[in-house]
Amino acid sequence: MLYTMTETFPITIYHNPKCGTSRNTLAMIEAAGYAPEVIEYVKTGWTRAQLEAIVAATGGSARDIMRAKGTPAEELGLTDPAASDVAILAAMVEHPILVNRPIVVTPLGTKLCRPSELVLELLERKPESFTKEDGEVVKL
Repeated sequence: MLYTMTETFPITIYHNPKCGTSRNTLAMIEAAGYAPEVIEYVKTGWTRAQLEAIVAATGGSARDIMRAKGTPAEELGLTDPAASDVAILAAMVEHPILVNRPIVVTPLGTKLCRPSELVLELLERKPESFTKEDGEVVKL
């Protein structure tokens, strides 16, 4: 379904402002003229239902949205290939930082946007141009 300028194109970004990829993704959405709902999930936390819905919408597994770097994932045994989705999801509820970022939800889909340019696949309109924080020019 194409949305007109008078209709809304709802966008939610599960965002961590400490992450450059997350900041670039949010900036790219805004540069395209959208005003997304921004959820700072490290502050607000997750429910199991939210995480299950995101995993289902991405078509992947809990492991696919798990962040190991800079988190307690290894200490909790979650990097072990035998760790189940049930265990990973429970840990993500307890430790929100275990969820990788940013995750973007639009009517066109749900995606972990790493690299940040992946968000362009979820937008109806693209920014005219975009330069990342580090000076890299994104080819649109």
